[in-house]
Amino acid sequence: MAVPQTKDELLAAIALEFGKLRKTLDDVEPDLVHARTMDGHAKGTLMSPSDLVAYLTGWNELVLKWLDRDAAGQPVDFPETGFKWNELGKLAGKFYRDYADIPYPELVARLETAKGQIVEAIGRQDDAVLYGRPWYEQWTMGRMIQFNTSSPYANARGRLRKWLKSQGSA
Repeated sequence: MAVPQTKDELLAAIALEFGKLRKTLDDVEPDLVHARTMDGHAKGTLMSPSDLVAYLTGWNELVLKWLDRDAAGQPVDFPETGFKWNELGKLAGKFYRDYADIPYPELVARLETAKGQIVEAIGRQDDAVLYGRPWYEQWTMGRMIQFNTSSPYANARGRLRKWLKSQGSA
């Protein structure tokens, strides 16, 4: 899919990629959700399907934080307070820990809720706000949202499908 350039394209990309991801998440057997046998987000680490959902949930909730702060006229601390862009592996580990005690079905539901809230937030904007000006450095708000929703959904689905095949589940 081409990189979204409009609100409608962004919403379509999120819907398409999340829909495919959601079906793949359902293919993970309950006894494997915590199996740390998938390549992690930091080099040399391993994660579980539950960690992967925690990662996506963490980023989606972070996008919501960015949007809330921006709407309130407050500065946005990209990517997250206490983290730099070259420390995303550490941020991934934080997300794994933050959501570790949430049962997998509830974590998937939380991801769905966050995705839905992002879709609602996008719906309140127009193309000028989403794509008409830089929001963070050279990146527009729409592009920053896409970097942290539809693109990671597609990446996560690919990781999961590869992992499921390695587990003999696909």
